[in-house]
Amino acid sequence: MGVVKRILIVVAIAMAAVAVSAKDRGGLWGQRASLFELLPVDSTDIVFLGNSITHYCEWHELLGMQNVKNRGISGDVVDGFYDRLEPVVKGHPRKIFVMGGINDISHKLSADSVATLMANLLDYIIENTPTTEIFLQSALPINNDFNRFKSLTGTEQVVIDYNRRLEQLAEERGITFINLFPLFANEEGKLDPIYTNDGLHLLGNAYIKWRDYILPYVNR
Repeated sequence: MGVVKRILIVVAIAMAAVAVSAKDRGGLWGQRASLFELLPVDSTDIVFLGNSITHYCEWHELLGMQNVKNRGISGDVVDGFYDRLEPVVKGHPRKIFVMGGINDISHKLSADSVATLMANLLDYIIENTPTTEIFLQSALPINNDFNRFKSLTGTEQVVIDYNRRLEQLAEERGITFINLFPLFANEEGKLDPIYTNDGLHLLGNAYIKWRDYILPYVNR
C-alpha cells in the first residue's frame, strides 16, 4: 500500500471518529441522559447499557425483576455510553450488561476502532466499580435485505470482525462475553426475518429468546 493511500485511510478513520464523538447531545440523548442522572443506581441493581436495541425492551418486566435498570438510548454510540456512565458506576451496581457498537459501525468506523472505544468503556467500569460483574454482549446480525438502513450496507463483515474483537477484549479483562449473534442469525448469517421487521431492531419473540439465553447470567 502506498504512503498516500495509507494517509487517506488514516484521515478517513479520524474524520469518522470526529463525526461520532461530535454526535448531537441534545434531543433524545439529552432527554434520557438527564433523566438517568437523577435516577439512582445501587449495589443491588442490574443495569442494561446500550443503544436502541436495549432501549426498546422493558427489561424489568421481561425479567420480572424490579432491580433491573434500562440505560439504553436509541441511536447512541459507544462514546455516548462513556459520557453518561458516571451516574451508573457511582452506584456500584451488582451487574452491567453492555451491548453497543452498531451505530459506530454505521458511521463507517472499523471493527478495531469501535473495539478501542469499547475497551475504554470497559476499563472505566473496571476501574471505578471493581465489584460490578460485567457482561459484554456481542453485536447482533443485521439484514440489509430490508433496505432500511443504508449506512449499514456492506458492513456485515465489520460486525463479525467486531464481535471477534469483543471476545478478545472480554478474555483480556477477565469478564464474561455473551455471543448473541448465532441466536438470531439465519443460514446466510443475516438477522433472521422472524426476529425483525426492519433488519436491525427486534420483535418481541427475539427479546424473549434473548431473555431466556441470558437468564443464567442474570441469576448467577
